[in-house]
Amino acid sequence: MYPAISFEHVSRHFGTIKAVDKATFSVADGAFFTMLGPSGSGKTTCLRMIAGFDLPTSGIIRVFGEDVTNKPPYERDVNTVFQDYALFPHMTVAQNVEYGLMIRKVPKPERQKRVQEMLNLVHLPDVGGRKPNQLSGGQRQRIALARALINRPKILLLDEPLGALDLKLRQQMQVELKAIQQEVGITFVFVTHDQEEAMALSDQIAVFNQGKIEQIGSPQDLYERPQTAFVANFVGTSNLISGEVAHRLSGESATFSVRPEKMHLLHENMNAPLGHYQLMGVVEDVVYLGIFTRFTIRTSEGLVLQVIDQNREAQDEQKGDTVRVVWTKDAMNKLAE
Repeated sequence: MYPAISFEHVSRHFGTIKAVDKATFSVADGAFFTMLGPSGSGKTTCLRMIAGFDLPTSGIIRVFGEDVTNKPPYERDVNTVFQDYALFPHMTVAQNVEYGLMIRKVPKPERQKRVQEMLNLVHLPDVGGRKPNQLSGGQRQRIALARALINRPKILLLDEPLGALDLKLRQQMQVELKAIQQEVGITFVFVTHDQEEAMALSDQIAVFNQGKIEQIGSPQDLYERPQTAFVANFVGTSNLISGEVAHRLSGESATFSVRPEKMHLLHENMNAPLGHYQLMGVVEDVVYLGIFTRFTIRTSEGLVLQVIDQNREAQDEQKGDTVRVVWTKDAMNKLAE
């Protein structure tokens, strides 16, 4: 059984710029796979190479075992949804959705049947007669999704498709997008720079940085066991502890990450529980955020730590207070050299 997509040492260079540098990874059939990274990290270039819009400088791209490295887009069983929807404004919604079937000369009764199936799938059964400008942003995005799925591709590529939506609608669309992917059962490859979006949607995430893949794993793997400082701070926020402080605490000269919610504050005259690491520090900042409070602590060694405490009870610590920052050994995640 072949994976849906395989990259074998794939690079894409633009002159001296290495947009993608020797990327090797595979995407399982039926997975929701996300390429996550900041602007310019290489994720969209990878998506364009899967689609055939861009060709690699070197390496091999396979789709279900077939070498498609140099094949044009129309010879690949993939389809793409873009951030700007790319709907034809002069056509009705139904005409937009059926466009791919018209190009393939599918008979009209079959087209009409499949258009209605797609509109039902995206929960917009009654908008076929409208024009795109009569729809909301979220509705237009769902129509773009229906149009991409109507040809029944084996792989759907999504290039920041929710980026133009406001936060509340974006969160709603995340739920709907995941439900649609599970219903149709095909491989989704999703590009985003939003780590929360990636965590909410994905089975597997590839974290990109400067043309290279830093780490691939499940959302839980990336959050609980980041392998590099970049992943630790791009997927959430981490406190990095290294040098003499790390050696004194753990006995190892390595760099460790500790998530802010796994650290806790005690008054300076309280003892840390057995088996806990601790550092003394002064509260530099307190930010109340409703569900939790974020504290910034400067330790006596000069480290600046972020500590998040849920607001289950009143927080006594104030700016300028001396505190103990404590955490368990299990909360320390050792990063690769």
